[in-house]
Amino acid sequence: MGCGRVTGVARDIAQGVGNRIVHHAGIFPVISGRCLDLAQVWLRIEWRLSVTDKLAASGSCTPDRTYRLHGSPDSANIVVRLLLEELELAYEDVPVDRRARAQNSEAYLRLNPQGLIPVLEVPGQDAPMFETGAILLYLADTCDRLAPARTAPDRGRFLKWLFFISNTLHSDLRIAFKPHKYLPAGEAQKLFSEMLVGRIAGSLSLLDREIAATEGPFLLGAELSCADLYLAACARWAQIYPEQGKWGLSGVPRLKQLLETLEERPAVRRACAMEGIEGRAFTEPKPVTLPGATA
Repeated sequence: MGCGRVTGVARDIAQGVGNRIVHHAGIFPVISGRCLDLAQVWLRIEWRLSVTDKLAASGSCTPDRTYRLHGSPDSANIVVRLLLEELELAYEDVPVDRRARAQNSEAYLRLNPQGLIPVLEVPGQDAPMFETGAILLYLADTCDRLAPARTAPDRGRFLKWLFFISNTLHSDLRIAFKPHKYLPAGEAQKLFSEMLVGRIAGSLSLLDREIAATEGPFLLGAELSCADLYLAACARWAQIYPEQGKWGLSGVPRLKQLLETLEERPAVRRACAMEGIEGRAFTEPKPVTLPGATA
């Protein structure tokens, strides 16, 4: 069946279920020049219908609360998308074209004055949200899922690792992706990059030891949290995007097990497909070829 035919059938199906499915540009016609087969379309629609009743009883996490996620392929928006999919929340995509430097446009800077991705527009909030860690914490607490309750004994452990990933690991990765923005080419930049790669490897080893200490498979032990999703994205990027000295999974067996576990989750697979990520997203990652892909 040709791509146009698949698209037409998918749209007919979507019209048949009305407002109970959120249109996502990645669901219907093409991802990176390839047709989505009809089975994938059905899978997405059946999933959206299946969660409607669950969401109706979840307080502020209701189907009529549609979030707006601004991002570009395989950027930090993937972390937010992973959580939105795990929480089964309705949301719309707003592409940010980095080729046209749309993140520096007047319209985008009104959402995030830093010109950084992602931004999440949240119904009921008086301003858009940015900072990946803040968005994760807000969504998890609002939905009372994928984070320990505020009075839970492991709340402090969750918070320290969430902010370690955000403030230390992710920050180092962002610099490692583009060291030329911080130092001119030459020996100093080379040494700087090597130092960063060492810090990143050390951070990931520390997280591997924490997973082992809790007996896994996740950072908090048996329970998945949004910190695990953030960690998985960072581990993916560390293997493919630094300009020098990419990191590998050797020597971090518990972290590798966590990544393998996440790769089998339906919500993770959906999120990765929407980002144009193929194959094993975290243990055998490949760069996204969609235009403007940057972590």
